[in-house]
Amino acid sequence: MIELNPPKGTRDFPPEEMRVRNWLFGHFRDVATSFGFDEFDAPVLESEELFTRKAGEEITQQLYNFEDKGGRRVALRPELTPSFARLILQQGKSLALPAKWFAVGQCWRYERMTRGRRREHYQWNMDIVGVEGVEAEAELLAAITTFFKRLGITSADVGIKVSSRKVLQAVLARYQVSEESFAPVCVVVDKIEKLPREKIVEELAALNVAEAAIDGILAAMEMRTIADLEALLGAESEAVADLRTLFSHAEAYGYGDWLVFDASVVRGLSYYTGVVFEGFDRKGELRAICGGGRYDRLLSALGGEDKPMVGFGFGDAVIMELINDRGLLPESLKSGSVDDIVYPMSAALRPAAMGIAARLRASGRSVDLVLEDGKKAKWAFKHAERAGAKRVVLLGEKEWEAGTVRVKDLSTREETDVKPADLC
Repeated sequence: MIELNPPKGTRDFPPEEMRVRNWLFGHFRDVATSFGFDEFDAPVLESEELFTRKAGEEITQQLYNFEDKGGRRVALRPELTPSFARLILQQGKSLALPAKWFAVGQCWRYERMTRGRRREHYQWNMDIVGVEGVEAEAELLAAITTFFKRLGITSADVGIKVSSRKVLQAVLARYQVSEESFAPVCVVVDKIEKLPREKIVEELAALNVAEAAIDGILAAMEMRTIADLEALLGAESEAVADLRTLFSHAEAYGYGDWLVFDASVVRGLSYYTGVVFEGFDRKGELRAICGGGRYDRLLSALGGEDKPMVGFGFGDAVIMELINDRGLLPESLKSGSVDDIVYPMSAALRPAAMGIAARLRASGRSVDLVLEDGKKAKWAFKHAERAGAKRVVLLGEKEWEAGTVRVKDLSTREETDVKPADLC
């Protein structure tokens, strides 16, 4: 017997799981399109060099990468943003700005598995190109909170930590830490909530960051109010101005209660340049739900001309843990969603049943035609229940001779005889 389980860290999606996935992805797509975004897609298999950057990021160590039969180095994408950037460069001058694109795609990372973390997952991305101000960040955060609300998740369940890469940049400049150290320091600071303080100190020291600078960095990362940030960096600081404007916009949209200033949020990827944010479970039981920020210099890292860009990634794994924990999965997903079961009670009536099924399908209804002979009525009704059918259309000898079929409405349990031509 072959191994029946999928490879470690991956998932199968039998029909009951696929219903849930389609429901979740439907909300992703509905929210994105309601905000005027256009959907795109790109290959799961990309050139390896698209993902190998010089910041020593953990993600580059987690690639599913190999040499193909043509001698090319390729990788399964670990995230969607680089593919998005490649497509933006491909569009060149023909791209009308601002551009608002979204995608729902599968991503692969060979990493240690924990709750809400697998080696493959699907990710919802929304990105805006061509808007320099934090109005773009405010719009994306509005989309995220709209999605949560659609699912029945409130600001009491989830918050969004917000900061700016410019905060850490200003602190490092104050302690004369070199610009070359900025990206590696961000990678370490991103682990503040995951590692003990002494380990963070050790990793920063390994980057040749002086003891006074380490103390200053860790003190700054503990700030939790913009007033404290202003006291440290001054009112003229770009980071302070950006964050004050963003929090003001959040109040205008009506999601101010979702946002929390947290200076320690920097995100681990090297390409972020400004505002960054991260969705979190307020009970503290789950890892980050989503995250994103501004990345105005990614295109030049790929050999192109930079444009203002901001976006987020939202995986399917952690949000499903939260949905299940809160009991927010609709009961209707536990069964199928067929409109009609068409059930011929004898083999002689099968041709008539086929014609009725075809006519109902042509009218836009979803129809499951019972294909096997000898099935009892009790089986047909049990099957209808499993399929989540709204009605059962029974073809019996007596009713057919009278020019009718029997229709049972499964919500009211009422039965009526209807002429086949009148079925709809």
